[in-house]
Amino acid sequence: MTKYIFITGGVVSSLGKGIVAASLGRLLRARGFSVINQKFDPYINVDPGTMSPFQHGEVFVTDDGAETDLDLGHYERFTDTNLGKLNNVTSGSVYQTVINKERRGDYLGGTVQVIPHITNEIKARIHGATKQFKPDFQLIEVGGTIGDIESLPFIEAIRQFKTEIGIGNAVSVHTTLLPYLPTSGELKTKPSQHSVNVLRSYGIQPEILVCRTSRSIPKTEKDKLALFCSLSKEAVFECKDMKSIYEVPLALEDQHMADVILDLLRVEKRPANLETWKKLVDTIKNPKRTIKVAIAGKYTKLSDAYISVVESLKHAGFANDAAIEIKWINSEDCVEWDKCKELLSDVQAVVVPGGFGIRGIEGKLNVIKYARTNNLPFLGLCLGMQCAVIEYARNVVGLKGANSKEFDENAAYPVIDLMLEQKNVQAYGGTMRLGAYDCVVKKGTKAHKAYGSDVISERHRHRYEVNHEYLKQLSDAGLVFSGMSPDGMLAEMVELPKLDWFVASQFHPEFKSRPEHPHPLFKGLIDAAVKRVK
Repeated sequence: MTKYIFITGGVVSSLGKGIVAASLGRLLRARGFSVINQKFDPYINVDPGTMSPFQHGEVFVTDDGAETDLDLGHYERFTDTNLGKLNNVTSGSVYQTVINKERRGDYLGGTVQVIPHITNEIKARIHGATKQFKPDFQLIEVGGTIGDIESLPFIEAIRQFKTEIGIGNAVSVHTTLLPYLPTSGELKTKPSQHSVNVLRSYGIQPEILVCRTSRSIPKTEKDKLALFCSLSKEAVFECKDMKSIYEVPLALEDQHMADVILDLLRVEKRPANLETWKKLVDTIKNPKRTIKVAIAGKYTKLSDAYISVVESLKHAGFANDAAIEIKWINSEDCVEWDKCKELLSDVQAVVVPGGFGIRGIEGKLNVIKYARTNNLPFLGLCLGMQCAVIEYARNVVGLKGANSKEFDENAAYPVIDLMLEQKNVQAYGGTMRLGAYDCVVKKGTKAHKAYGSDVISERHRHRYEVNHEYLKQLSDAGLVFSGMSPDGMLAEMVELPKLDWFVASQFHPEFKSRPEHPHPLFKGLIDAAVKRVK
């Protein structure tokens, strides 16, 4: 029977609930249990696909084409599992389903209400994921902060769910902040006490308390939290600020958090095998070198907009005993060529990530031109590949005015065009080319050497593709199309073989990188950067 762990947050948002959920999943996986994570997001959007990266951060894409919260990326990376549409539930998707049922008459004329109809649909999403994955443990994180009005249906559904499945089959983990007041030199527990009281007023008594803190919690304060929050002293854990998120599982393991949860859920304890994770953290703490990588994008004011790219670079760094220093470059600052050269003069590699819209495009083209003409290791992702094709068409092939129809509908040479199946699409949400697709890798290329495979599967999120009419002209001029769709119609990867590493992909490789298994394209980039440094 599946055991359930619900993770909520209090006091403030952005506490790191997702990292706690992912870390706990890692600890259970290290004990040989099967684990899946779910994220409940209280916003009314059906999914984050149409939301600005400045507001929501990165949109993470799963194999089955779901556009999800970025926390699913943490879940996949920490637990080395592939999740899907059932693993991200929003208020918008729940209400949409219930309203559609009401319109069809499924409720037989009954009044549709939050209780029981909305809460029943939320519980159905929990059961649906259980049925599909059949895990030993299902970890469910509720976004937002306890006390937010929009999260109340999820909290009520969890209260009902815990009651229905009985004692010993579910636990609640509540994460809170312990603020430190420098004037008095104290960590204050009162906000956490109030947060737990609010959760209890909704009918949920947490069994575990995880306290985010900037410093170690004195035993007296832990005892006070246990007393006022009706917890055992062994159930209060600290989660200190750390250099790397990958240290969190080991910190929680040192406090025996997983063992306490197994006791509460009446599951026999097992020893944890965390040796490879410990080696990973040791590499993070003791790198032999530092590699400076520029990320030249248009959403650089919010690093969460490129969080999977950043983590993938770090993974590739781990494999090279290297710390990755990120230099954020707003592509709009690279429109002037001299400024672009100045900004890129001190980096060992550059990534041009995905995005939408014309803003900053000319700057990205200059970044790519600099990388190409100076043999600076380069990786282009999605829009980054499209820009690489545009730059090559303009400056090498000689197609002046080459562009994407996304930016110029009347481009003289539309080397990037809207995909055929996207021509008549009107709505924005969930209508792009989404999810995993196969790609045939050309033998003898850098991409083939990196993957070591003739056929790969990668995740996509885009509407535009390289215009097939220009493939021969670009190829004849030296641009190698190292990855194509199985039918040969869609360009998936390009590269310049004479350069150390100039590779770009239409897909998003960052979604499949893992800390212990870096993605081949990111590893190829950092391998080339390390050689450059040496």
